[in-house]
Amino acid sequence: MLKNNLVEAFYTTHAFKWDPNKGFRLASGLTSPYYVDCRALMAQPSARALVARLAWQRLNHLPIDCIGGLEIGAISIATTISDYAYMATPRQEWRTFVVRKQPKDHGLGKLIEGVVKSSDRALIVDDVLTSGGSLLKAVAAARAAGLVVTHALVIVDRKEQGGRRKVEAEGLTLLSLLTIDDLTRAQPTRS
Repeated sequence: MLKNNLVEAFYTTHAFKWDPNKGFRLASGLTSPYYVDCRALMAQPSARALVARLAWQRLNHLPIDCIGGLEIGAISIATTISDYAYMATPRQEWRTFVVRKQPKDHGLGKLIEGVVKSSDRALIVDDVLTSGGSLLKAVAAARAAGLVVTHALVIVDRKEQGGRRKVEAEGLTLLSLLTIDDLTRAQPTRS
């Protein structure tokens, strides 16, 4: 039921579009028939609550100390999941962090911001998995900082460009709340 509600939220927030003829240009320069905008989705409190509840169902058994990912998209995802986990189980304090795209050129020059310690068990989150590039960049930075990363979670796996294969080749278990198939199956009922 929650999964269906999240699919519906993608449509009501206009965070998913499907155009098999014209398509949409991706960050990689390639064209895809799907447009997935999790920033629009995560701007809505009700949609964030769905993401948090679904993520909690998938994660509550995992040994995690902190949650983070690449700026900017992962910030709201990590915070939403962390907050929900704390409310669900107050002893469950999953701290959050963000991986900068570039180290700061002032202050301490940090690449990772947040309260993390070497050997923390970290979950890397991202909004959409396509090629896996941004997720793997965050994993590499977290591991370089001494974090132990064995799992990653995305809101939507686009099932394109070998993203899942690339992520799993790095020794990660990839969890997704939805796949592109979940979103396209709902499409014919829309006007």
